[in-house]
Amino acid sequence: MATYEEIYGKRVKEFDSDPTLDSSYEGQVWYDKSSGTLKSVVAISAWVSSTPLPIATNQSGGAGVNTASLIFGGTSPANNAEDATYEYNGSGYTNSGDLNTSRTGISGAGTQTAALGAGGYLFPGGSNHTETYNGTSWTAATAMPSANSYCSCGTQTAAIYVVSGTTLEYSSPSWTAGGGLNTPRSEASMAGTQTANIFFGGGPQTSASSASEEYDGTSFTNSATMNTARGIQIGGSGVQTSALAYGGAGPSEPGISTATESWNGTSWSTEGSLGTKASQMQKGGSTSADSTSGIAAGGFTPSRSSKTEEYAVSINTITAAAWANGGNMNTARRAMVGGAGTSTAGMVAGGYTTTNSNATEEYDGSAWANGGNLPVALYYITVAGTQTAGLAVGGGDPVVAEGIEYDGSSWTDIGNAPVSVKIAGRAGTQTAALLAGGNNTSNNSTAEAFTYDGSSFSNITDMPAVKGSGHVSGGSQTASVQATGYTTGSPGYTDTTVEWDGSSWSSGGTYLSPGQSQMCSNPSGYNQLAGGGYLASTSAITNITLGYNGTSWFTQPSISTARQQGSGFGTQTDGVFCAGTTGTATNATEEFTGETTAVTASTLTTS
Repeated sequence: MATYEEIYGKRVKEFDSDPTLDSSYEGQVWYDKSSGTLKSVVAISAWVSSTPLPIATNQSGGAGVNTASLIFGGTSPANNAEDATYEYNGSGYTNSGDLNTSRTGISGAGTQTAALGAGGYLFPGGSNHTETYNGTSWTAATAMPSANSYCSCGTQTAAIYVVSGTTLEYSSPSWTAGGGLNTPRSEASMAGTQTANIFFGGGPQTSASSASEEYDGTSFTNSATMNTARGIQIGGSGVQTSALAYGGAGPSEPGISTATESWNGTSWSTEGSLGTKASQMQKGGSTSADSTSGIAAGGFTPSRSSKTEEYAVSINTITAAAWANGGNMNTARRAMVGGAGTSTAGMVAGGYTTTNSNATEEYDGSAWANGGNLPVALYYITVAGTQTAGLAVGGGDPVVAEGIEYDGSSWTDIGNAPVSVKIAGRAGTQTAALLAGGNNTSNNSTAEAFTYDGSSFSNITDMPAVKGSGHVSGGSQTASVQATGYTTGSPGYTDTTVEWDGSSWSSGGTYLSPGQSQMCSNPSGYNQLAGGGYLASTSAITNITLGYNGTSWFTQPSISTARQQGSGFGTQTDGVFCAGTTGTATNATEEFTGETTAVTASTLTTS
C-alpha cells in the first residue's frame, strides 16, 4: 500500500499533543502521539442558534449577510402588520428606524446600510409601497406597478421581484417588466443580482415545487431541481452560482422542513439541517453572500417564531451564547441593586425577604456561602467592587446615606455619602467607584452623582437625565453606563442611556426594553450585559437580556427565569444574575457564557 508521503509528497508530522490550531492548519494532517490518532482540520457546514429576534414574527423582509443583516416588517404577535426594523450584527439585534408603511409579506434586497423593501400586505389587501433604507431610516420610493407579495434579490438600486409568473425589475427610480418564469409559482426564493439570479422552490399552498430556474436579465432557463420540494416561503441567500436554500413547507403544517441545500451553479447538494423547522422566514438578502453562509430569522414553526439561526461552512466550531443554571442562593430575596466581583468570585448583600435583610453571600462559580452580615438590614442598598473589596452605599426605607466597605469577611462603616439614596446605579471598584441616580427619598428620582476613592466621597456633575428606580448601570469610575429606569412624573419609564468618561456625561444608545429594576454585570468599561426587570411596554416582569457595545444596545439570549429586582456581576461574556422576584422572591442563579469560536481537529479513520 502506498504511503502518505508517496501519494502527496509530504510526510505526516508527529506531535506529543494537538498543536495550537489556526486557519493555516486547514487540510493539513498530523499524528497525535498522546491519543494515537491521525488528525486534520477540515471545514464543516452547520446551522447554529443565535440570539432571537426581539419579537416573534413571520413573513418579514430581509437584507444583508450573517454578520450585518436587516429584518423589517412582517406579522406581529398580535397578528398585525409590523413596521419595526431590526439590525443584526452577528451576535444580537438593535432597533432601527420603522418602515413608513407597516407590511407583512414584504420582500427585501441590498445590504444592512443600503436596503430596498417593496410589496407585501397591509391587512387587508396587497401593497405596492416601495421604501429605501440608508442604515438609519426609510424613505418612500417609486411605488410598484402592482400590489402583491413578492420574492426578491439584488441591490438597493438594481433589484428584481417575482410573484407567480410576473417579473418586475427596479432600476432606481423606475420599475419595468422583466422576463416571465417558465413555471409560474409563488412563495419561492431567489439569490443573485437583477441580471444573474436563480429562482427556486415555491408553488401554491396546495403543493410544493423542487424546480429551479436561472435568469440572465432577459429570460429564465430551467436548471437542475432541488432534492426536496418546498414552497410557502422557502429561505434563500447567495448568488446565481453559489446559493443556499433552507426551510420552507409543503401544503400543510406537518410539511414544514429543516432541509438545507447548496447550489454550485450546476446541481443541488444536501447540507446540514436547520435546528428548527421553519417556513415564512425573512425574504431577501445580499448579493455578497454565497452558499457558505446564511441567516434564518423568525418564521413559522408551525407557530410564529423569534428564533435566529446562522449557517456557516467553517473550520471553526461555534458555541452560541447561552444561559445555564448555577447554584441556588442560601436566602431567596428581592429588592437588590448591583453586585460585586466575577462569575467565580462574586458577592451580593442586603435586599428584602419578608423584612429587610442584612445577609451577605459569596459565589465561587458553583455554590453560595454566607459571608459577614451588613451592620444594618437594608433593601435597595447599592453594591459594587469585588468579593474581597466590596462597597455598599445607601438603601432604605427610610432612605440613608450610609457607606460601608467589605473585606471578604466583614463590613466596616466609612461615613456618609453626599446624598441619601437608594437604588443608585453603580460602577467601578472599592477604591474607584461611581454612583449615580436612584431615589433620594422614598419615591423621588434623582440625577445626582458622586465618586468614592477609597477614603472619601466627592460630588461630580449630575447626570443630564434623571434616572430613578432600578436603572441599568455598570462599568468603571471613568467609563460608566447608566440606562433606562423610572423618572418621577413625565416621561416615566425612559429608554435613554448616558455615559460618563471621567469628566463629563454624554448620550449613549437607546435602550431596547425600557423599564425598571434591571440586573446588570459590572465589567471595567462601557461593554455591558443587562437582563430581566419590569418591562414598561407589557407591564410585566421580563426575561429579556441585552448587551451594550459602547454605541448601541442589542439583544442576547434571554434568561430562563423572568425576574426583576435582582443582582448581577461579572462581565458581558461571563456574567451571573441572581435573586430577584418572579412574583415571589427567588434564590435562582443563572450564568451567562458569550459566544465562543475555536478551530477544531477532526480524527481521521484509518484502515
